[in-house]
Amino acid sequence: MIKAIFFDLYETLITEWDNGKRKSTYSVAALGLDEGTYKREWRARQVKRMIGAFSNHQSVLKDILQSLGLPIHMESVEKLHKERVQSKLVPFQTIDNNIFHMLQKVKSMNIKLGLISNCTAEEVEGWQASHLSDFFDVVIFSYQEKMMKPAKEIYKLGCERIQALPEESLFIGDGGSYELYGAYEAGIEPYQAGWFLPENINKQKDFQRLTDPLEILDILSAKWMV
Repeated sequence: MIKAIFFDLYETLITEWDNGKRKSTYSVAALGLDEGTYKREWRARQVKRMIGAFSNHQSVLKDILQSLGLPIHMESVEKLHKERVQSKLVPFQTIDNNIFHMLQKVKSMNIKLGLISNCTAEEVEGWQASHLSDFFDVVIFSYQEKMMKPAKEIYKLGCERIQALPEESLFIGDGGSYELYGAYEAGIEPYQAGWFLPENINKQKDFQRLTDPLEILDILSAKWMV
């Protein structure tokens, strides 16, 4: 019997995209960097950002500028930080109704809900104020726990906190960061959340791809009958 379901956040419960375009964007021009250089340096710090090795977003920006030998103007750093925070709030303001419907149904089955997200602090400032947070029994943000998916430890931490065994749990995520493989290795049955993904993007042949959040209810019903 399934006692808990863990969800990814971005591109699973919320999405930054609408008809192939980002819902909100911001510019890094104020830092004196071209977009290509910024993206390269940003990606190079991906793991350190996700595990909270930087104290905040501003410290990442300062580290990038310092590594490139560029001057650090705190006014520009703070301006960019505020723009990023505002950009990351947008997905929390337009949540698909089917997500809420699915979560309500799952909770009505006395199944606990957990969130496991690779994220930084500024990316989830909108979480607590969103209606999503009301549904979840356990919330794990990678930057707070100093670990990230797909490490087995982060899934096991989720199971410990939600008080369910891995074999009594499901994991639902879009598949980024090899999260589905991590869940599988931790003993949790994974499913790919494909409802926000274009059909040809991030296909993962090893796991069932769901095209509607409500399909989760069908999976639970089938397992309930076994």
